[in-house]
Amino acid sequence: MTDSRVDKLADVLVNYSVAVQPGDKVIVQGDTPSNPLLKAVYATVLQAGGHPLMLVNLPETEELFFRHASDEQLQHVPEPLKLAIETYDVSIGIRGAANTKALSNVDPAKMVLKNQSRAEIMQIYMQRAAAGELRWVGTLFPTNAHAQDAEMSLSEYEDFVYSACMPDMADPVGYWRRFSAWQQKIVDWLEGKEQVRVVGPETELRLSIADRVFINCDGHVNMPDGEVFTGPVEDSVEGRVYFSYPAIYQGREVAGVRLWFEGGKVVKASAEKNEAFLLQMLDTDEGARYVGEFAIGTNKGITRFTRQILFDEKINGSFHMAMGRSYPQTGGKNVSAIHWDMICDMRAGGEIWVDDELLYKDGEFAIEF
Repeated sequence: MTDSRVDKLADVLVNYSVAVQPGDKVIVQGDTPSNPLLKAVYATVLQAGGHPLMLVNLPETEELFFRHASDEQLQHVPEPLKLAIETYDVSIGIRGAANTKALSNVDPAKMVLKNQSRAEIMQIYMQRAAAGELRWVGTLFPTNAHAQDAEMSLSEYEDFVYSACMPDMADPVGYWRRFSAWQQKIVDWLEGKEQVRVVGPETELRLSIADRVFINCDGHVNMPDGEVFTGPVEDSVEGRVYFSYPAIYQGREVAGVRLWFEGGKVVKASAEKNEAFLLQMLDTDEGARYVGEFAIGTNKGITRFTRQILFDEKINGSFHMAMGRSYPQTGGKNVSAIHWDMICDMRAGGEIWVDDELLYKDGEFAIEF
């Protein structure tokens, strides 16, 4: 029996997040364990008058790819995929892994090679999204693998996922519209500000947001959502940061990450677990050692770490930074083949100051919005 929440989430994704219109060409991409939501989204796109293109990943194919692919194959970009990114109107991505650790033993050098080959597609994707030519949203279907990572039963994890995506089950779209209006007040306050200072355990950071734009993340790009972010001035980041949560990227968990910045660039990096992987990713290209995103998490329905970045970066009481590529709509100019979000809990002594005014303290806004 299909969970009724699946159909309701499909409706939110198609008719609110990306607002599919008649004639829209829509990529629907996901993993086969996400089958119930993939089918619901497919049907809802058709009902909205769109033209869905299904791109479904079978379990273990990515692992097989890295095991058998030559360097030439690692760098190959399928022309149909590039064409779809260049020409389609909408992209809906649905994660749902059968095994979140499948790539744990892949040679990081192979990942770097593949990431580098996809840099052009990523750039096209982000530029078209920034220009309003490509509407996209990403979400997650609850599977046993993700539930195990979050240290929950499947039913507990299902409740967590759906309540984070649809806090008001009776009117999920209305909820996100109200949330958007509240969060826009934060964005409006930040407009025109210039300097940010972040203080916390083993953290003392300064960065410039002069002439940069903060984005109101209100369910139109991620579901669930709940953050405000920008791309800091590339050469402005100074100081050090300790990320209290493990930083997870392409199936690898890197714990105890510490970064030191000078002139915007990471000049020293360490980790308590998987440090070699961290350093290899930071050496992907020149832009990988610069910050592409600075953000504050605002989703009060997400209060715990689950090892899934879609939820963790929105933890209320946290801030995160992404190493690598920035989003052009923020005014960010950093280019890289990676975009790696790393999260820090601010609820125990953290502060964010903006132009010498206290914005955030102990995980809560010090200003009423």
